[in-house]
Amino acid sequence: MAFIFQISQKVVYQRVLETGGIIIGILVLAFIGLKIGDAIIDRIFKPREQKFYFDEKRVLTLRTLAKSILRYATYFIVSFTILVQIAGTIEGLKGFLASAGILGLALGFGAQSLVKDVITGFFILLENQYAVGEYITTGGFSGFVEEVGLRVTKIRDWGGEYHIIPNGQITTVTNLSRGNMRALVDIGIAYGEDIDRALRVMNGVVRTLASEMSGVIVEGPEVLGVVAIGPDEVILRTTAKTKPMEQWRVERELRKRYKEAFDREEIGVPSPRRVIIKPGTDA
Repeated sequence: MAFIFQISQKVVYQRVLETGGIIIGILVLAFIGLKIGDAIIDRIFKPREQKFYFDEKRVLTLRTLAKSILRYATYFIVSFTILVQIAGTIEGLKGFLASAGILGLALGFGAQSLVKDVITGFFILLENQYAVGEYITTGGFSGFVEEVGLRVTKIRDWGGEYHIIPNGQITTVTNLSRGNMRALVDIGIAYGEDIDRALRVMNGVVRTLASEMSGVIVEGPEVLGVVAIGPDEVILRTTAKTKPMEQWRVERELRKRYKEAFDREEIGVPSPRRVIIKPGTDA
């Protein structure tokens, strides 16, 4: 009996070693396959080689999507293969498969959010709602899209913070990188200043800016005039249409030039005024 036990123990040990070796081989092959697949995808989706159908942002989006699909497919195949190898070393395979079926059912209920993320990601890509490199606002976050996958979207904001948003949570997207954008600048002058004179100065500024930034400004700028009267100021508004992502640059330049022009022409900007009356003094 002891001899038989030793033989059976040796056989089991040998099967475990064989299974471990196969699993290690599968992992190594998967790693090599991912590296080769990434290299092939990078070669296929080179932005400079796309001339007709897709722009650079679309190509980058397709590249990240292809890599995402490659990884999900590899993980699934590797996991299933390893599971089969482990099952082959376990006695009572039927019981194991029954347990695996129950486990799969439980995972199916728990993976509803995953399915929702993948389906939403598919329609985001199909409808081309946004692409890599574009600036969007979604899920309470704003930033540049760095990666679009079937399950998650990754964006980086101005502060450098990296946000990973499940696609299933994306219900509304504001894309700031498509179509002409509006630059809007409100600037206040003091109550005692001549409004018409201030408008003439502002019109001179916008004419100069329009000629110098013609490659960025699509329409305008246009000085609209008085839009509000505050407690300490008269507010004058300027608008312009710019190329995507250039509206903030135009707004900064307008504010800078207005300040310089007002200083040259000695046009006063508003300053808060407070009158303090002490008890016992003449008003």
